[in-house]
Amino acid sequence: MAEDSRKPAAGAQAAQDGPVPAGGEPSVVETAASEPAVLVPPAREPESVEEKPKSADDERAELERLRAEVRELRAQSPDEGGGGEGSQGGPGRKARPGRWHAIVAAVAITLGCILAPVSVLGVWAANQVSNTDRYVANMAPLISQPPIQQALSARITTQIESRLDPRIKVATTQAAAQLKNANLPRLSDLITTFSPQISSGINSAIAAGVSRAVASPQMAALWTQLNRAVHQGLVRVLSGQGGGAVDVVNNQVVLNLEPIIAQVKDYLVAHGLSIASNIPSVNATFPLFQAPNLAKAQQGYRLITTLKWVLPFLALGLMGLGIYVARRHRRALVGAALGLSASMLVLGIALTIARGIYLNNLPKSVSSDAAAALYDTLVRFIRQGLRVLLVVGLVIAAAAFLVGPSVTAVRVRHSVKSGIDWLRFRGEQAGLPTGPVSRWTAAHKTILRVGAIAIAGLIFVFWGQPSVALVIWLVVLLLVALGIIELLGGRPASPATVKQELIRPR
Repeated sequence: MAEDSRKPAAGAQAAQDGPVPAGGEPSVVETAASEPAVLVPPAREPESVEEKPKSADDERAELERLRAEVRELRAQSPDEGGGGEGSQGGPGRKARPGRWHAIVAAVAITLGCILAPVSVLGVWAANQVSNTDRYVANMAPLISQPPIQQALSARITTQIESRLDPRIKVATTQAAAQLKNANLPRLSDLITTFSPQISSGINSAIAAGVSRAVASPQMAALWTQLNRAVHQGLVRVLSGQGGGAVDVVNNQVVLNLEPIIAQVKDYLVAHGLSIASNIPSVNATFPLFQAPNLAKAQQGYRLITTLKWVLPFLALGLMGLGIYVARRHRRALVGAALGLSASMLVLGIALTIARGIYLNNLPKSVSSDAAAALYDTLVRFIRQGLRVLLVVGLVIAAAAFLVGPSVTAVRVRHSVKSGIDWLRFRGEQAGLPTGPVSRWTAAHKTILRVGAIAIAGLIFVFWGQPSVALVIWLVVLLLVALGIIELLGGRPASPATVKQELIRPR
């Protein structure tokens, strides 16, 4: 019994004789081979001459209390080995989540990233069909593309010449007969001889006039008006109804040229070419693109239009579920954001490949330059959207990484904090009044941070057509706002602290 009572006292005496770590931290001693290492408080000098050393019973009670604290801390740590209740190491520890958490998280995030490009295509298709203004904004630049102007001019000129040439021949023949009857045989023979040249000259004048008419502002205005009318025709084509200004003929989606030719006719007559008034009504079409798989496109259109709201929310929901189920939420957020960016990159590559396939399979009657301009114009909003989402994914991944425990993230945060401390100290030296404002900002710092992030998010969500420039500006302004909040709401820094922080080696 005497030996047992002396063991704790000996342990306590060893702790008193041993060195005390800096800062008064308790030291670690081994009490027995079977007992874990425990924390023993350092010995302290008596506060007065009347203070008496602790008894053996007090030392034993202190050791038991420290052992209980160590067991509690180990039970709260999921990464410590052994000693946990519900695990293989022993009682007092929570069980680790099963492997199914990682599998479910990976599958959900992967499915969300796969659905993200499909959502972009679905939203684009739905907007082009359901929103006339967006459709017109997409189609209006086509008339200013030189390949489209050349193709339209050639087609309109051909249609006019095919109907005007017979009238020119009839007119020259009648003129030659009248001159011959008027005893002017030489003039009659001259008109008959130069009849092809007369026809060619008139056709050249018509071709030049058509080119100027197609490139004129009046044609641009007509093109916009025509596309507003065409919008409903396009819906009819994709919905399988047909008819309208846009229709499907021989597996080709074609544009009705009748209103355009009528505009050109009026333009030619107004500019001195009175013979153009003899142009009859022309019911011609202009092929836009091949549609051998139009039936499948119509089925896909109906499906995507139905799911235009479901797909984006489903993609975001799956990624959110994966982040929630994952054991390491921050790491899962980084993976989901990078996966979103990667899926947008894949969509961009797919659009480029589809462009090459489309142009390589054009019939000879369709201008490849006009078809390329048409394709690039039609998919430009898709490319703009995928670029925006790519940048958003990279921004979210970078933000999630910088708030993490990695060495690089800690160094970046430390450097930013040191710079803000230096600015605050310089501002205080310059006499900037920040008293009430600083106290109010410090008291509401969390609310201000959440509010700044929420405002940036709402601007991005409710902006009509966000661009990459908008995303960059929002990120820059958000960082400036957070920096100002930290600058005003931080504690005053002493000159020695600022100097020490700035010169500390990284």
